[in-house]
Amino acid sequence: MTETLHQCWTAIREEAKARRNAFKEAAVPKIHIGMATCGIASGAMETKKAFEDALAEQNIEARIHTVGCAGHCYAEPVVVIDHPASGFPPIFYHQVTAGKAKMLTNLFLKEGDPRFEHVYGATEINELIPSVMEFPRFNQEKRIIMEKCGRIDPEDIHEYIAEGGYETLVKVLELPPEQVIAEIEKSGLRGRGGAGFPTGRKWALARRAHGENKIVICNADEGDPGAYMDRTILESNPHQILEGLMICAYTVGARKALIYVRAEYPLAVKLVTKAIEQAKELKLAGGNILGTGFDLDISVFQGSGAFVCGEETALIQSIEGQRGMPLHRPPYPVEKGLGGEPTVINNVKTLASVPPILEHGADWYRSIGTENSPGTAIFSVVGDVLHAGLVEIPMGVSLRTLIFDICGGVPNKKKFKAVQIGGPSGGCLPEHFLDTPIDFDSLTAAGAMMGSGGMVVMNEDACVVNVSRFFLDFTQKESCGKCTFCRIGTCHLLGILDRLTKGEGREGDIESLESLSEDIKDGSLCGLGKTAPNPVLTSIRYFRDEYEAHIREKKCPGKMCRPLTAFYIDLDKCARGCDACVGCCPVDAVFTTRNRKKGIDQALCVKCGECMVACPPQYDAVRKVSPPELAPVIERPATKESHP
Repeated sequence: MTETLHQCWTAIREEAKARRNAFKEAAVPKIHIGMATCGIASGAMETKKAFEDALAEQNIEARIHTVGCAGHCYAEPVVVIDHPASGFPPIFYHQVTAGKAKMLTNLFLKEGDPRFEHVYGATEINELIPSVMEFPRFNQEKRIIMEKCGRIDPEDIHEYIAEGGYETLVKVLELPPEQVIAEIEKSGLRGRGGAGFPTGRKWALARRAHGENKIVICNADEGDPGAYMDRTILESNPHQILEGLMICAYTVGARKALIYVRAEYPLAVKLVTKAIEQAKELKLAGGNILGTGFDLDISVFQGSGAFVCGEETALIQSIEGQRGMPLHRPPYPVEKGLGGEPTVINNVKTLASVPPILEHGADWYRSIGTENSPGTAIFSVVGDVLHAGLVEIPMGVSLRTLIFDICGGVPNKKKFKAVQIGGPSGGCLPEHFLDTPIDFDSLTAAGAMMGSGGMVVMNEDACVVNVSRFFLDFTQKESCGKCTFCRIGTCHLLGILDRLTKGEGREGDIESLESLSEDIKDGSLCGLGKTAPNPVLTSIRYFRDEYEAHIREKKCPGKMCRPLTAFYIDLDKCARGCDACVGCCPVDAVFTTRNRKKGIDQALCVKCGECMVACPPQYDAVRKVSPPELAPVIERPATKESHP
């Protein structure tokens, strides 16, 4: 078996390396374009077409290489041009529109001028970065799961193999399963889906479980608002997930594997399906893998997008064709799961961590992160932050380092106010927690949670009451309705928060929120209900004064709650004859005064804020206040005057 295994693998690996070398050694420019969902949404398809058209028009020979997301979502469409004849290293361009693509083709690929003003972070040749992986943001990260993201074509299995992919699977197929489990246990890998359960222990339980048809499932049902880690990994490097899934199946003795992906991720579904087909063609999946006698049938299951199906038993119910509702445990899925068979369910990031751990060893993995939280964590950082996107950092790095040093801090000279970490089930942490280490235990102690990796940064203008209402609205709608405390309790919580944001709060509301939240946590069956009140509890704990302002003063300190705010125009700053705010108002609430300046009719204003956006920065005349009665009253002329 060993001889057959190595013969098959050597032939596959050598072909992959030959393809890679042929691509790298070709003396023509290579244009690497990020084509994950974030890139496509920013116009990467148009950028790619513009490059193709411009190359054909100029009769320039070059190769366009589509890759996944490198994590710089704020800079999309991202293009890296490797032009060997120019003498420059590969150059990282950001926000490459179709027009920029044509310009770079003409001026750089044809004439040799790299146009430094379009290079991200460099204006002179001595500032150019020799390698994309030496970009400052990468220097502060530790990429294990995302190491190949943005570097390889996710639609070409040979590129993954040429970069060392599937080598670990081949090594594992010659090892006793117990040895693999021991190494995973030694590494301290904890589940990256949110719960943080030790992966090695879960595999060991499944290995010992009685059952002839064991199953492994990759949980890619990512539903947190603002979270897109799993989607990006599936779109950028699906084969690393498949490799981890295969290793898991071999180790626990499974012969069937499923990848549960929400249908709202069409590109991820397409790419992981193609990855499975390619693996089968090379005998890396399916029957008799690499001649070893190990069979593994892998398929993709598309979920309908219920947030609660991220919970293991609800996910299983969904696959079985039933309504996704959590079940009482025990028995746990590793004992009795899909179809009554022992079932291992691991998150995308957990499975993607397995090949690097077994390649480099448990001690290597243990050297990264903290004692109780080894390895790295991936976060999708969104909100009021300069460089939003995906970041992979060692556990133990502080929130301050992540938000300010890696992601650039809060833009527009605004002050940092809070960060919601852990998604809708997480907690809202204020500024004095910025030096908190990012790991499972430290975040839990602070009142938040690691979750799956969603992080929303808020500046000084954020209203924590409104933010809590937003997240609770999400979890209340996503509740499966099985538990009375979750079904009805979250509805009551949302009702109180709605009243607060409308200026209808009453004394005792804060105490009601706290009491009801504790009841919901104690009375709910699954993690959705137990954690749904977290944003409310942590925001009350750290920003109680804002709740009191909403109740007692009918005031929103962050000026976010529409019923508690009003827009007006500062007549001292308003420019005569400027009609920018007039043209953008959807309800004709902005009018011209008798002295040719502007005013806002409060009776008509819907508080959309478009006038503030439209006002030229040199005037900065539109103001927002809370409570509404602070807005000065400006009389609207009886007759509409003509504009000059």
